Amino acid sequence: MSETGNEVGEMCEPARARRESGRSGGRAARVALRAAPLAEDVRPVRGGLPGGQYKPLTEAGIAQIHAAALDALEQIGLSQAPKSGVEVMTAAGAIQGSDGRLRFPRALVEDMLAVAARNITLHARDPKHDLHLSGSNVHYGTAGAAVHIVDPVTLEYRDSTAQDLYDAARLVDNLDNIHFYQRTMVCRDVVDNKEMDLNTLYGCLAGTRKHVGTSFSDPSHVADCFDMLYMVAGGEEKWLERPFVSNSNCFVVPPMKFAEESCITMEDCIRRGMPMLLLSAGQAGATAPAPIALTIVQAVAECLAGVVYANAVKKGAPCIFGTWPFVSDLRTGAMSGGSAEQALLTAGCAQMHRFYDLPGGAASGISDSKLPDMQAGWEQGITNSLAGLAGLNMCYEAVGMHASLLGFCLESLVLGDDLLGQAMRLVRGIDVTPDSTSLDAMKEVCLGGPGHYLGSDQTLKLMQTEYIYPKVGNRMSPKEWNEAGKPLLLDTAMARKNDILSKAGCVVDPEIDRAIRARFNIYFR
Repeated sequence: MSETGNEVGEMCEPARARRESGRSGGRAARVALRAAPLAEDVRPVRGGLPGGQYKPLTEAGIAQIHAAALDALEQIGLSQAPKSGVEVMTAAGAIQGSDGRLRFPRALVEDMLAVAARNITLHARDPKHDLHLSGSNVHYGTAGAAVHIVDPVTLEYRDSTAQDLYDAARLVDNLDNIHFYQRTMVCRDVVDNKEMDLNTLYGCLAGTRKHVGTSFSDPSHVADCFDMLYMVAGGEEKWLERPFVSNSNCFVVPPMKFAEESCITMEDCIRRGMPMLLLSAGQAGATAPAPIALTIVQAVAECLAGVVYANAVKKGAPCIFGTWPFVSDLRTGAMSGGSAEQALLTAGCAQMHRFYDLPGGAASGISDSKLPDMQAGWEQGITNSLAGLAGLNMCYEAVGMHASLLGFCLESLVLGDDLLGQAMRLVRGIDVTPDSTSLDAMKEVCLGGPGHYLGSDQTLKLMQTEYIYPKVGNRMSPKEWNEAGKPLLLDTAMARKNDILSKAGCVVDPEIDRAIRARFNIYFR
């Protein structure tokens, strides 16, 4: 550094010291104020805030995608529907050709869109966590079927277990910015597929009172899983009043084929009153076309076929339009869930949901990184922010997912809670009101006042309602960081994870829990 630079640095030291001192002077009071609990309706961020500010598709582009999707349904159609599906869809107006494919006239699609459920509520066992899927209301949550747990300390991947799934659910129950829990991993310690479905469902329900999403590996498993649901709900009637579990259903195998067993499961669940995630998960360049726009066309066409199917089974069945296309790295064909192209795909799909005015969900927050590192941060930050800003109702896989959905990390779940708080703050935007633009506070400070806003009534009033503060993220000065022993972000996340798990128990009534464990072989404690 030059002599002039040194002199400037030395001259700045007193000012820096004054700032450090001033910053810490009223800190205890401000920290205490931030720690005070807030009513749900005045928190700076909360589930269901409206997004929709970001629009990568033009109005003309949306219309073109819609028209192309209708053409695809009329001209290409879908193959391999089960017999029961063929019966209900042809009775509604679909046409089965000599090639066995079902084709969907435009009038049929439009008729089913007219009766499709809108403004639905995905219930939670605790009503304060209900998800109101209307307009551009945004909710972040988990999903996926990771087969490994990531240990960020040993840098090892190991098989995921029923206990891991239950632990993740307990964490989600205590993380404010994660609004629902769809199963995150495969219980690989449970060999029998039926027992795996039961343990997956109960691991979610035992860990959180928030809305739960699950799937069934075989249609024959549905009945026993519903018996378990009725036990938790307090009977079938109670379940039907507030169905608190949705079925994540891959009813199609892209490109443009029905998945027979999943369709049979879907029919059964719809008749039993379970909300349905109609999930189309093609991969651009592999099972979906390479152009981003045409990938959206295929996903929209497949999900429109799902709307016809579900409403042919039961008009007005609550469904989520699950356009969920993924991206390939075209150099290798490998999935690239943390890419900018993935963020664009998801945001474009959100616009199509708004075009149809249907509850919608898609993937956001996947990381291709193997660990909770800087790459994971930028991938999750970009994709989650754009999904929320696009007004996606259900942002699935938003936290915890690594290695392009192959690995799940509990520490990432805790870190992701902070990240989602920041993303939701972007969704909320800037409140411009007469109060927020009034000059009274400026006059008070500048005209004979202290010359700063640190202690003003307005600052103290807005500290918690206008600003959000990370639970794990570190905003210390270098001096404070040194004095605190140079804490690392991952260490803080691990400490918060351990603290939550040490206190969080089963959220199912003990008597019901005992009855469920007596009837079913439950693998976690």
